[in-house]
Amino acid sequence: MNLVSSHFPLWLLTLSWIAATLLLIRAALRVPWFALSQSAITGWLGATVAALLLWQMKAGILPGLSFHLIGATALTLIAGRDRALLGLAAALAIDTGFGHADWGALGLSWLIIAALPCLLTQSLLRLAQARLPLNYFVYIFLNAFAAAALSMWLVGLLTCALLALFGPYTLDFLLAEQLPYYFLMGWPEAFTTGSNLALLVIYRPQWVATFDDAKYLAD
Repeated sequence: MNLVSSHFPLWLLTLSWIAATLLLIRAALRVPWFALSQSAITGWLGATVAALLLWQMKAGILPGLSFHLIGATALTLIAGRDRALLGLAAALAIDTGFGHADWGALGLSWLIIAALPCLLTQSLLRLAQARLPLNYFVYIFLNAFAAAALSMWLVGLLTCALLALFGPYTLDFLLAEQLPYYFLMGWPEAFTTGSNLALLVIYRPQWVATFDDAKYLAD
């Protein structure tokens, strides 16, 4: 998922940077900075660091082709969509500074591994809260497990589509050597996210912005 800028046209990279910048400004303006509690800040920063550490455990195949867990669903549930977008941008910038990614493709990478999973997770959360009972098991299995797996699969589909359309790899190669691994990675992504959220909402619910134990655990 560490995209290489030379694989994509300049217009796509430029539009991606512009879109990412506008979305990050919007997210920053929506965060109630002076109203954040110490618990909210602790959960947010801790989840951001955890996501960055997850990205260091990756398997690289060819330039622009690598696999690692994302952590975006967990960060969205812990900190909310807007702070998750900002946290993932910081993590991606640090990872790029380490030399693990390409600055030219930073905007496009952020849109794929941050904006897309965060939007999906937030949408599923709102759908569940509107249409389903406020239940602990719904939150864990749908909003954590399922959202994390779907996020990984969508990231894989979009990444392969872009590489097939603009990159040096053929569609046949990507379908055989790349896409299947994203579907396999969906399961550890789901397990890691679901198990950690299950523990957090029990032992540190004050760190999880999207979970209200008074509502989800009500008799």
